[in-house]
Formats: sequence, structure tokens, C-alpha cells
Amino acid sequence: MKLYPIEAGNFKLDGGAMFGVVPKSLWNRTNPADENNMIDIAARCLLVEDGNKLILIDNGMGEKQSEKFFNYYFRWGNHNLNDSLKKAGFHPDDITDVFLSHLHFDHCGGSVQWNKDKTGYEPAFKKAHYWSNEKHWEWATKPNAREKASFLKENIMPLQESGQLQFIADPVSDFVKKTPLGFDVFFADGHTDKQMLPHIQYQGKTLVFVADLLPTAGHVPLPFVMGYDTRPLLTLTEKEKFLNTAADNNYYLFLEHDAHNEIITVEHTEKGVRLKDCFTFNQLFNE
Repeated sequence: MKLYPIEAGNFKLDGGAMFGVVPKSLWNRTNPADENNMIDIAARCLLVEDGNKLILIDNGMGEKQSEKFFNYYFRWGNHNLNDSLKKAGFHPDDITDVFLSHLHFDHCGGSVQWNKDKTGYEPAFKKAHYWSNEKHWEWATKPNAREKASFLKENIMPLQESGQLQFIADPVSDFVKKTPLGFDVFFADGHTDKQMLPHIQYQGKTLVFVADLLPTAGHVPLPFVMGYDTRPLLTLTEKEKFLNTAADNNYYLFLEHDAHNEIITVEHTEKGVRLKDCFTFNQLFNE
């Protein structure tokens, strides 16, 4: 097995929305805001090369939305999905599986692209299976008013129409071992229904793709919960369980949305679980 961090682009989001009820005087220490109260955000994905499988976990916003849409998110930097894949030595047609932690546009927008004539949409990874789960798919295709703006039909329905959509089996608990893609998955419902967090065994370490359960290193303290979460009190419970397990077992947490920290570990302290160490991918894994 070999892993590759894939940078699909950087953007900005409102710091208050990213930290919910936590005062700016606290979150601004770890995630400093600009003059518009916006903080730096990444769309960092993970590519898993495992035998004859090449699995892409999440894929950012994509490139097909209007300029007006992108202007809301203040994109910055030079990263994009296809260039990052090319840098790793791959082409979109090499991808065999696309695993989607959930179907919010900043996680799955790169799944779909304009067709050649720009008359409609098609999957961006033509030879890949796309993996979600039935309960989250139902949640995303019949969205509540709060999340409707995050579940864009053009990112979702072409996957079903193409015949490339597959489902991870509905979990009987919040942790499922050995999914069809070979890794374990933790299911979390606080941010959105049945978000999936892959646990990957790599070079003697457990690497967890934490998606939106833990967007940045600044979100480690329990009350630091996004305003975007549909069930923030449930997020508190899920975070507490997950972070205690991560500290107990020395998990390495791969951060999708932290523009400045790629991987962190956490530890038990008198104040609860707190940040321990930060790593770049290259520091941690000798490729």
C-alpha cells in the first residue's frame, strides 16, 4: 500500500460559522481570521494505492460551478485536483474507487464534471465506483432546509445515473470493520447523517481521515463545534468518544480542511483531550 495526500484547492470560510458558539477571542488564536472574518481552509484529499485498487477519498469542490458560486468562497493558492493527481503520477482514469465521506459540495464536487459539449454532466472518474451509504444518500437527495445549499444535485445525481454508484452496507454500530475497500469506517451523525471516516493501517500506524468531525487542529477542544453541524450536541458526544479513542491508541489524524496542518495526534490532559503533535505527511511517512 502507498498513500498520497492530494490537495484539491484552498478557500476561505467564515470563522464564526466554523466555530459555532465559541468566541472569536478563542478560535482566532489557532485559526486567525482576515479583515472579513474569513479563515484559511483546505480541501485535502487522500489517495490510497492498494494492489489493483486506486482509491480517492473525497475530491474537493471541483471546477464546474459558476464564478459567482466560487466568489462566495474566496479561493486562493494554486492547488487543484487534477494537477495534484498528476504530481502523484496518476490520471483521473486510473482511479478505481472514489470514497465520499459525505456529499457536501466541498467534499464531492470534483466527482462530476461538464461533458465535452458542456450540455450536461458526467462522472469525472470514468472507470471508478463511487461509494456512499444508503442512509446518507437518502439524506442528501431529500435534503432538509438547513443543508439544502450544501447538497447540489449536479454533484450527486449524475453518479446514480451513470451506474457507477455503490453503497457501503448500513452499519449496525458506529464502527464497521473491513468495508469492501479494505479499511475500517467510523460513522458519525452530528455534522450530517452517516458521515464516514476511514481508518487506514499504514506503516504500522492508524491514519484516520477525519473529514468534518474534526475540520482543523483548532477544533480539538470539545465545545469547538461548527455552526454547520445539524446536530451539534451529538457532535459533542461523537467527538468525545472518537478523541478519547484516538488518544488511547495514538491515531494519526489526517485533516481535510486545515490549510496549515496535515496530520496531528492528540493526548489526554487535565483539561481533556488536547493537541499533541503536528506533522506534514512527508515528515511522518518516509516514502
